[in-house]
Amino acid sequence: MFSVTVRDHVMVAHSLRGEVFGPAQRLHGATYVVDATFRAAQLDDDGLVVDIAAATVALAAVLADLAHRNLDDDPTLGDVNTTTERLAQVVADRLADRVAGGEVGADVGHLTGLAVTLHESHVAWASYERAP
Repeated sequence: MFSVTVRDHVMVAHSLRGEVFGPAQRLHGATYVVDATFRAAQLDDDGLVVDIAAATVALAAVLADLAHRNLDDDPTLGDVNTTTERLAQVVADRLADRVAGGEVGADVGHLTGLAVTLHESHVAWASYERAP
């Protein structure tokens, strides 16, 4: 299995619903280091999983829609409790839409997986993996 990972970061504000979250129920900021990993069982005709530069731009575009915003006010997130796990899914789903739109290369039929990891800190992170 081959993989290519690109990395960026995003700063957001949000609050989490539910007593289990303690003080995180209040509005607070979070800065995530975000890894997007593209997987393929075989390389394309050019010897690539994806174009790294294009994947970097696509990830940056997804994160730009979330950056420096209060996610509680984002109508596209509706009633989503924006836990790290759920945000990993949101980023992966939005990135998959860009993959399908040809933003990481025209030939992506060989891709077998897309995983997004949000690092809350150097000791804690959450991931979501899906088909590209």
